[in-house]
Amino acid sequence: MTIRFFVFTIISFFSSITIAQNDEQTITGKILDITNNEPIAFASIYLKGQSIGTTSNEEGKFIFHISNFKDANTIVISSLGYGSVEKRIGDFTTNQNIFLSTQIKSLDEVVIKTTKKKKLTAKQIVKKAYQEINKNYPNQPYILEGFVRDLQKEDSTYVEYLECAAKFYNQPTDIETEAKVELVEIRNRYIAQKNPWNEQWDRKNSIIDLIEDDFIRFDYGPIKGKNGWKYELEDILLYNKKYVYKIKGTDPPFQKAILYIDTESFAFVRLELTRSAHNGKSWKRRLTNGQEQVYYNVIFEYQEYNNKMYLKYQKEEDTWKIYDVKKPNNLLFIKNPKKELFINKIIVDDLDKYPFQQNMNIGNSLENQSNEYNAAFWSKYNAPQKTKEISKIEQYLKKVDH
Repeated sequence: MTIRFFVFTIISFFSSITIAQNDEQTITGKILDITNNEPIAFASIYLKGQSIGTTSNEEGKFIFHISNFKDANTIVISSLGYGSVEKRIGDFTTNQNIFLSTQIKSLDEVVIKTTKKKKLTAKQIVKKAYQEINKNYPNQPYILEGFVRDLQKEDSTYVEYLECAAKFYNQPTDIETEAKVELVEIRNRYIAQKNPWNEQWDRKNSIIDLIEDDFIRFDYGPIKGKNGWKYELEDILLYNKKYVYKIKGTDPPFQKAILYIDTESFAFVRLELTRSAHNGKSWKRRLTNGQEQVYYNVIFEYQEYNNKMYLKYQKEEDTWKIYDVKKPNNLLFIKNPKKELFINKIIVDDLDKYPFQQNMNIGNSLENQSNEYNAAFWSKYNAPQKTKEISKIEQYLKKVDH
């Protein structure tokens, strides 16, 4: 009896260790195009039926920390233009290559099927998508958790690199108000010597640029099908197990857009707008502080959860020529900020019980609103894996950080 009891105790002890260890799991891999082995950037990796996930980096690599998991849980890997792949967590191996395919039916067959044998023009598709916004996007408050990266260059030299974890409390889509923000943790705060112009004029809080530019919520950009925009249906692409219209929009001479619209629900899946100077003239006149924007590119990509579309990825990249306020023809430097937001969790239920604290000071720089570096937090946080290029930038700024 004593020996049996001892053996049972040992087995129970090791079983409890296994359960404890299995409470958290980390999977890693690389997502590739099956036809050419090229990496697929910004693919989604998430738990099926849940609102938790991560994103592959520009090299196609990802790292995904999962808590309260089971080996039978399914991971879905998807990217716009590809069919999705599903794998059980227990079937993953370390740094596994995962291949996605672009196989698709013929364009005419998809157009006929998805439009009930009535072919819509590109402009009609855009108008239909605009009309369906209230149906396709959240009509209740919700919270997004995500990872923000802020990179800035001056005259092709990096001067700032900052990353943070943040939460965004959003009202329903039809309410035109910016999200409330909770800064959770900040890391990689490297700032080199900037041009003295920044001391007076620099907009220090990069998150504001992200939450104030929202085509869907603030009803602007190329989504209306009005104001001189012309549209052309370029392609039909796979997305998960559905199809998406790819529509090119132009508003000469400064604006171009690419709109990806679900062929069944007519939800905007991805929006990209580019504004470029034309013949040396910018669409935006020079500001009083000497700034003149000569390039602007913004991307919004959405993911479906509970039959609604939520932000998945956002990028804003600009080029500004900075002139001397007192000598308007004197170019001081060229500024290139790039801001990205990667969403890794969506919260829609019991928001009154969710721990959210609006603590971000809009008028203060992010690096001045942080606590000490929290290594334990970042070791399990679902941020995109660093690329070789990002690592080089980080090492350079570590040396010159003032």
